[in-house]
Amino acid sequence: MTADATTPHGRGAQAAPAVPELDILWITAGLSCDGDTVSITAATQPAIEDVLLGAIPGLPRVRLHNPVLAYANGDDFLKPFHLAADGRLGPFILVIEGSIPNEHNKAEGYWAALGVDPATGQPIPTCDWIDRLARHAWAVMTAGTCAAFGGIHAMEGNPTGCMGLADYLGWDWKSKAGLPIVNVPGCPVQPDNFMETLLYLLYQAAGRAPMIPLDDRLRPTWLFGQTVHEGCDRGGYYEQAEFAAEYGSPRCIVKLGCWGPVVQCNVGKRGWMGGIGGCPNVGGICIGCTMPGFPDKFMPFMDTPPGAHLSSSAIVIYGKTIRALRRFTQASLDQEPSWRHR
Repeated sequence: MTADATTPHGRGAQAAPAVPELDILWITAGLSCDGDTVSITAATQPAIEDVLLGAIPGLPRVRLHNPVLAYANGDDFLKPFHLAADGRLGPFILVIEGSIPNEHNKAEGYWAALGVDPATGQPIPTCDWIDRLARHAWAVMTAGTCAAFGGIHAMEGNPTGCMGLADYLGWDWKSKAGLPIVNVPGCPVQPDNFMETLLYLLYQAAGRAPMIPLDDRLRPTWLFGQTVHEGCDRGGYYEQAEFAAEYGSPRCIVKLGCWGPVVQCNVGKRGWMGGIGGCPNVGGICIGCTMPGFPDKFMPFMDTPPGAHLSSSAIVIYGKTIRALRRFTQASLDQEPSWRHR
């Protein structure tokens, strides 16, 4: 099967050959809070348990190696990582959680590491693991905005020189199977967004799906193609120029600091867990956590975004007119027809 012709990072590519089983090597040893791992345990579409237990037809057999969720520890846990680094592990997906530090911007020491090199007795920097594993990976994913774009740890002035994985490997990087990096941002990542993307890649590994469609920031197009505002429960209030002046109001919260009109994220439609929640749905402003410019370009978080001053002012006259017309029509529709009365 060929990729969607509109996919910038999949045009003309063929679906990867089917693989019967596959390992997921998950590194949380970037600069990370492990929040993305914790988040995906809440997923239901699909649940991580359903993927690992083989409850979904058509998928390869999957083994997950995540330091937060694993039974194994120490050398036993790291064994598949060393095998993969030597090219002796079967097809695997490499998942990176946490920002990628610059290990060359200091005279000594390291910023982030996982395990100990048996030959030297020294910690193995996370960047070394990425160098060793990425070239052998069937696919590479990022879990959360830190790994995708640098996130919190990459704020201006940070000493670590943090960056996203595509900045580290290169935006045109391709995996062993010819796949680009697959970014699933969020702070933390929305659980079903990550698991649905993983499910797509697993179907692709099984030969049952074409090349995954990604946008120019390597995000799945079907998840990040619309803004928060376009799926927001409060969107109608914006159109009517009804803006909240304080938290707790059901009206549009753009004047309280919400960046939803310009942020590519589906949490307004999808909710957070089981279709419930999601920042603006529960009264929280959107701070742009899925975007490459987060957090620097969205601070201070609770200040009215610059564009909101102009757009909310420009829509006032339109909004008042619309509200008046709708009230007139509503008053008519809220009455029974005259012929129903004796």
